[in-house]
Amino acid sequence: MKFASRLVSFDPAPGDRFRPISTPIYQTATFEQEHTDAFGEFDYSRSGNPTRTVLEKHLATLEDGTRGFCFSSGMAAIATVTKLLRSGDEILADNDLYGGTCRLFSKVIDRDGIRVRYADAQAPELFEQQITARTRMVYVESPTNPLLRVIDLRRMAALAHAHGALLCVDNSAMSPYLQNPLDLGADIVLHSATKFLCGHHDVTAGVIVVKDEALADQIYFVQNAEGSALGPFDCFLLLRGTKTLKLRQDCQQRNAVAVARFLVSHPAIQHVYYPGLSESRDYELQRSQARGPGSVLSFTTGSVEVSKAIAENAEFFHIMVSFGSVNSSICLPGKMSHTSVPSKVLAERNLPADLLRLSVGIEDEADLIADLDRAIHLAGAR
Repeated sequence: MKFASRLVSFDPAPGDRFRPISTPIYQTATFEQEHTDAFGEFDYSRSGNPTRTVLEKHLATLEDGTRGFCFSSGMAAIATVTKLLRSGDEILADNDLYGGTCRLFSKVIDRDGIRVRYADAQAPELFEQQITARTRMVYVESPTNPLLRVIDLRRMAALAHAHGALLCVDNSAMSPYLQNPLDLGADIVLHSATKFLCGHHDVTAGVIVVKDEALADQIYFVQNAEGSALGPFDCFLLLRGTKTLKLRQDCQQRNAVAVARFLVSHPAIQHVYYPGLSESRDYELQRSQARGPGSVLSFTTGSVEVSKAIAENAEFFHIMVSFGSVNSSICLPGKMSHTSVPSKVLAERNLPADLLRLSVGIEDEADLIADLDRAIHLAGAR
């Protein structure tokens, strides 16, 4: 089946004699058992729930994996991945990551004796030189947040595996519709499902998908042991959101291309970061490993105050820290989503203080462009 058909063509309720078209919400904490010495398929919703099982199998299929796992947030999913490591192990990460990921890496997992180092994954030869005998995981986003840098995922998989490490890819900015890291050699793909997978600002969720069964068993053990799984009602909402993923992203991506071209042509805008522009250094690489550039882009104005004023004067672009929803949003990462990045890491990243990140929604493209044009004018940009 083509992707659009796969989004809506699956068994919504395996074994249900009523054959519902929409997956029921099994809003129950526990399940009655027939015997005292043997469990049935489900026993306690922390360990497994029918609504969640449908969602996890569906997402695994969409990412071309074998097993999927849903969590209470994207950060819960990332934290679970780090539990695959032991004290003394090391993560080598790209130096452009979501701020919450950096906070977890720098201020939480170090308590377990896991070291995280950062390097530029856009320079594979130099990046590989940073891998040591202790490196057990390579961690990247592509495109990255918020600079929209594209990482060569095939190259990252090859160098990680050559050194006995796992490659984990945060695919939140793309979704399974636009990119499938497992097919490019990654061992683990994860999402903040709060973003494009849900797409409606009404669910906080995380997803992990893998192909390797042994790896899947380890992830399930942590999910069950820590109790971080997604609840049945949120699973229902997320499952509903995925059905319109292609429709939403097709529209958002078209709008994003139009917005990016408007910004490139505007004299008050210094630089636009978006792999959907043919003049972008990442354009061809993105085309080689993804089915589109996505609908998140960033730009600079040369002034923090001007950028702040643009965000505050925009009407269709709501000031929010998240991205990926049907509503357009705007964010000043240096003051919002990335304030938790340790100062040393932030200095190495060269994150422009005036950088604005847009998540382009499904509104009319003419309205979005007019809104930005007006906001830039009111900000006094020259």
